[in-house]
Amino acid sequence: MMRVKNTDKAQAWIIVAVSAVMDFLGILAIPVFLMVGCNLIDYITGLIASKYRQEQINSYKGMRGIVKKVCMWLLVVVGAMVDVLIKYATQTMGFNIQIPFIVATLVAVWIVVNEIISILENLVDIGLPFHHF
Repeated sequence: MMRVKNTDKAQAWIIVAVSAVMDFLGILAIPVFLMVGCNLIDYITGLIASKYRQEQINSYKGMRGIVKKVCMWLLVVVGAMVDVLIKYATQTMGFNIQIPFIVATLVAVWIVVNEIISILENLVDIGLPFHHF
């Protein structure tokens, strides 16, 4: 009988979890994953850039940054609630329109773009040369 390694089990559970999240989120999955990735990159580059800005890093500022990122995720949840409300309203009026997470997706994309701008600002403050075209 073949034994399954713990790393294989862990990989399988990660694949199952990511697949379940992607299935639940549907069209919203990719923007949400990008948003979380950008949140992490922005937080890390912000910590690095604070040294070059001569800013003090402390637990208050760090926690405030984390709370801001969590609030961004909550904005996407609010967008999803608006999507559900729109779907309910259209069905109540007799329209059977299949609307995916349009508002939530737009909110997530807006946050991703905003986070990318913030990442670029952090990189400029770190000293990465950006040349104008």
